[in-house]
This record gives sequence, C-alpha cells and structure tokens, in this order.
Amino acid sequence: MEWLSDPNAWIALASLTALEIVLGIDNIVFISVLAQKLPVEHQARVRTLGLALAMAGRIVLLLGISWVMGLTKELFSIGGLALSGKDLILVFGGLFLLAKGTREIHHTMEGGPDHTESKGTVTVRSVLTQIVILDVVFSLDSVITAVGMVEYVSVMIVAVVIAVSVMLLAAGRVSAFIAKHPTVKMLALAFLILVGVTLLADGLHFHVPKGYIYFAMGFSLFVEFLNLRAAARRKAKAAKAAAH
Repeated sequence: MEWLSDPNAWIALASLTALEIVLGIDNIVFISVLAQKLPVEHQARVRTLGLALAMAGRIVLLLGISWVMGLTKELFSIGGLALSGKDLILVFGGLFLLAKGTREIHHTMEGGPDHTESKGTVTVRSVLTQIVILDVVFSLDSVITAVGMVEYVSVMIVAVVIAVSVMLLAAGRVSAFIAKHPTVKMLALAFLILVGVTLLADGLHFHVPKGYIYFAMGFSLFVEFLNLRAAARRKAKAAKAAAH
C-alpha cells in the first residue's frame, strides 16, 4: 500500500474513478432496460446484483491482468486484418448489443407475442446472464485503459469499487426515470445501438474517438431534456386552463 503516500497515485485514483463512472453509464442504462422486464419486486435486486457482478468481474480481470493483456496478442488474420482475443470479444459484444437494442425497439414500438407476455415469464437468471455477458465486454476496455493510466493494481481496484458504489446510488433513479418517460427509454435503446456500433468498429480496428460518442449521447440527452420540459409546461398550462 505504498501508493498511499504517493500524490501521483491519488491523482491517478481520482482520474480513473471518474473514467470508470463515465464508462459505467452504458452499464447502468443496459441493466435498467433489462431489469424493467422483471416484476417490480425483483428489479432493484437485479440492478444491485448486476452492478455487483460488474464490480466483481472487473476486479477479477484486474487480478488476472497478465491474462487480460494477453488478449491483445494477435490470434489470426483475415484479409490482412489481424484479430486478437480482445477484438473477437468486442465484435461479438457489439453484435449482441445491436441485436438486443434493435429487438427491444421493435417490441416497444411494434408489440408482438414477446411484447405482450407477462413479466413473470422473464426470469432473473436470464436477465443476469445477459448482464454478465455485457459486463465482460464493457470491463475489457476499462481494465486495459486502467493499466495504461495507473501503476498499482490496488489503486485500480479502489477506483472500481468507488465507481460501482456511485453507480449503485444512481441506478434506481436512472431506472425510474427511464420507466417514467418512454421517449427516454427509446433514446437509451438507441444509445445501446450506438455503443454496439462503436464496439464492433473497435473490434475491426476502426477506432472511433470516445469523445464523439459521449458528445452525441450528451447532446441527445440535452435535447430530450428540453423536450420533456416543454411537454411539462404544456401539461401545466392545460391543467391551469381546465381549472379555470
């Protein structure tokens, strides 16, 4: 624990914690959307378990850092494109998000047998399985980024624990907000597709700067916030006019 007396380690801890929280936004949105398929009494527990699994997974990956870094080594090449274990995980994770996001949008807008089924038919195990699959994909990028930023594994673990604790506090509110506003849920699903495209591009070595992605998401949320405020004002005016 010699890093406790190293000012640079504390700066790295603050930076890495902030980064982990930003990267964890995708996780919160995905977990919130999946948890809404369950009965209300199970949703909070699944969100907590999902984030706990995310934290445990990242800590395990950090403790096995040599194995994680080995995933960046080339396995084979196709048409001059060299692919590593990390690339394959990102590609399949991106395809999974694209398929999941598109399917959820379809059922939300078009309905169908799966859309009208009882929430009781969706099991906690199936939701947690999907969460674990995406946790692995989301964790890889954050762990490899952490290795490049911080020297001490213990600092990385502390950053992950702090970030997940913040996410646990925010998850309930985010989930309730998404459930209350169908347009926000649609936007969240669109974000999942955007993240899926980014993962797929990264896996195929087409690097998309994360700043562009987060700016697009932030700008979309800002516009939606303005829409919600305008709708609330119209509703208040209508209620006031009806009262008179």
